[in-house]
Amino acid sequence: MITELLPFQFELNTTAIAGASLWALALYWGFSTLSHWIMEQLNRWFNFAERSLYTSMKEYERTRRGREAQNAFYASLFSIVPFLVVGAGCNWGVELTLGSSWAISMGLLACISGAVYELGRRDSQSN
Repeated sequence: MITELLPFQFELNTTAIAGASLWALALYWGFSTLSHWIMEQLNRWFNFAERSLYTSMKEYERTRRGREAQNAFYASLFSIVPFLVVGAGCNWGVELTLGSSWAISMGLLACISGAVYELGRRDSQSN
């Protein structure tokens, strides 16, 4: 249906998308302190940028709580973008060195390793 509307065709490499996503998730878990820092910086920037849009301090304070919650949500969504870029690079490197058949397997191994690391890090912080 969509291919009938577009005058050109494009192909999506589903293995590359899955591999990059797995690597991004592994890196997000493995570098969770960095991901929280990125999220905080984005949230600060969104709040600062939105504050400059208001001329009335009264109107700004009236809607502040809802906007800050919305900015926190957007910051959490956009904090994954750098990890997707690096994850795509890691997936490309694995495909280049080991071949395309290893891309998903190495992504899964990295995901499991990142999850175990994050669980151990949180457990050591709570003790």
